[in-house]
Amino acid sequence: MHIAVDIGASSGRLVTGELKEGKLVIQEIHRFANGYQKQGEFNCWDIDHLEEQILGGLQIAKLQGITACTLGIDTWAVDYVLLGKDGERLRDVIAYRDSRTDGVMEQVWETMSKNEIYRKTGIQFQPFNSLYQLASEEKEIISQTDKILLVPDYLNYRLTGKKLMEATNASTMQLLNPLNRTLDEELLNLAGVHTSQFAELVEPGTVIGSIHEKLRDAYDLPDCKVIAVGSHDTASAIAGVPASDENWAYLSSGTWSLLGTERKQPILDDSSLELNFTNEWGVDQTYRYLKNIIGMWIIQEIRRLYPVDYNYAEIVEEAIKADLKQPPTVHLNDVRFLKPDNMIEELQDYCRETEQYVPKTIGELSFTVFHNLAVIYREALIELQGLTEEKLQTLHIVGGGAQNQILNQLTADYSGLQVIAGPTEATALGNLIVQMIAAGELASLDAGRQLIRSSFPLRTFSPAGAEKGSTVYDSKS
Repeated sequence: MHIAVDIGASSGRLVTGELKEGKLVIQEIHRFANGYQKQGEFNCWDIDHLEEQILGGLQIAKLQGITACTLGIDTWAVDYVLLGKDGERLRDVIAYRDSRTDGVMEQVWETMSKNEIYRKTGIQFQPFNSLYQLASEEKEIISQTDKILLVPDYLNYRLTGKKLMEATNASTMQLLNPLNRTLDEELLNLAGVHTSQFAELVEPGTVIGSIHEKLRDAYDLPDCKVIAVGSHDTASAIAGVPASDENWAYLSSGTWSLLGTERKQPILDDSSLELNFTNEWGVDQTYRYLKNIIGMWIIQEIRRLYPVDYNYAEIVEEAIKADLKQPPTVHLNDVRFLKPDNMIEELQDYCRETEQYVPKTIGELSFTVFHNLAVIYREALIELQGLTEEKLQTLHIVGGGAQNQILNQLTADYSGLQVIAGPTEATALGNLIVQMIAAGELASLDAGRQLIRSSFPLRTFSPAGAEKGSTVYDSKS
């Protein structure tokens, strides 16, 4: 038996996976809320809550008769925990959306240019990258820091006592060189930290160790071996893409939209920098060459603020009904949509300022977002093909957004590519197949993807006009 712990910005869950009659069968056994809150000066994650929920989920597994298993943890990227010499946390874990990094990236560029940082790391520029978070830290707390662990590495440490740094998540810090796969000393100096404050770098599939016996006894847990998976949730999601050919791209559709392709070598040239593509590290020593695009975060905020409560399926239905023939053009990647006080008002103000139709209903607002996301995806795919010099044929959409039939069809129509939607559980599946490879149940990443293809339903969306294409506005399709 294998258990994936998959934690995102708003929720987490434990999912079991096992082979039955040649199929991968999964079951969610525990789900819990996540989110950051203001703690004093900063917005912080409740990391103790996450640890407690993992242990609680493992207790549920034991009650269900699971006495032995492997376990892999994936979370979001860039945020970290500072540990003192006693191995204890020095303070709360500050969330990447906190405003403390405002302007820090530009200050760093005054010492080292964007071009040089990109050539060293291949990582896209986001104001919340670990490099800029660390550069914003007070010198006093860094001087007290013995180890810096990213969130999933810290949770692994709390379970096993082993301090390790998993490669896929570590790459997002913008501190690692993709060519020699080591920490860059000049960038560490810019961040005000040094090599000894980071743990040993390990690849996905590395066996970390067993859960502390004292934890097993105190919580009545299964005999559990912890394995380093693609601990950045996007790395696990891409490992879970059910691709079967070479000419494919992926879109991991959730709070963020991560659109790109899987490569064996990074692209570090000026054109890649100019278009802000990133070379995050993937499972099996691949590179996730992708662009970070705003995603369902906007819909999440619209749903939260709208006076009538709609679930996500209902929001899609309302968007289909809205049927805006000329939806307003909104540049959703504008920084104003990153964390506005009121997303609905921000969208409406933008439309007024640009003298366009102002969407009012939940259907009009959501259709406007879906339409403009599809346009952004088309532009990113054009850029991707130009940078890689590879012609794409298929776009795999995985994650929660794979259920959004109207956005899937719009994406197929605007991009001209065949869209294969599903599975929605790609992150948990990618997490599980890395565990299964480490356990000797699967021979390779390709074998894992083949297993996913044969185990879960997928849906194809063809571009408008293509034979047997789906219809955008047919809510029954």
